[in-house]
Amino acid sequence: MPPQEIVSDERWAGTREPTAPLKPGALVVTGGGRGIGAQIALRAARAGTPVALIYRSRPEAASQVVAEIEAGGGRAIAIAADVGSETQVHQAFESIDRVFGSLCGLVNNAVFAGEPARLSELRMEEFDAVFRTNVGGAFLCAREAAKRLSTRNGGAGGAIVSMSSAIAVGTGAPGWVHFAASKGALETMSRGLAKELAPEGVRVNVVRAGVIGTESRLGQNAEFRNRAIASVPMGRMGDPAEVAAAVLWLLSPDASYVSGATLDVGGGL
Repeated sequence: MPPQEIVSDERWAGTREPTAPLKPGALVVTGGGRGIGAQIALRAARAGTPVALIYRSRPEAASQVVAEIEAGGGRAIAIAADVGSETQVHQAFESIDRVFGSLCGLVNNAVFAGEPARLSELRMEEFDAVFRTNVGGAFLCAREAAKRLSTRNGGAGGAIVSMSSAIAVGTGAPGWVHFAASKGALETMSRGLAKELAPEGVRVNVVRAGVIGTESRLGQNAEFRNRAIASVPMGRMGDPAEVAAAVLWLLSPDASYVSGATLDVGGGL
């Protein structure tokens, strides 16, 4: 039986509604202009949470998410920034402070996969660029968020969720060792931050996504995409909204005793 190019499944339609309101304050979502990030932002807004999107490219996509949130009665802003730049991240969070005043959490969703390359052909510049966004960007944003969330600094606590990929663990992929290694590093950093920040009221978790029907995945050639789908026990791609549901649960009070965890959202992968 050929793999099914199913991006959503009506059996899980209930996951489209928020599980619980988040803490007061704004949620920062990096890479929030499209795909999983956009779904996280929209879902948080439906729960009544103000949202600050940080994006590097495609301003029209980020503006569309903001417009959709505002049309539904929510509050949102979009800020152009490279999460790999310490200066730009600092300035972005200062802008968020001026608009919203306080934070409830952060989702590290910005990603740069780079180009596929065999080890013998992989350039150090490409390797560095992947780590700069996927690890360095998450570090810089987590540092700024923790300054504001930590009870040690007078904050009210909150949660950080970082987006990883199944490629970081058992699946692997020749030609993508730089991307896989960056996601493995992100997971390790997140576990350390969970232990460090727990006494300060900040929970840190990871969502490890599998084969998800994002714009980049749907843009792959059919043969490559079908091979990926065939590896999923549930026999389909996930919907970005299903990943967003997992992220929002980890951000919510329903997950108040969950920190240092990695939640696989991969259809059994």
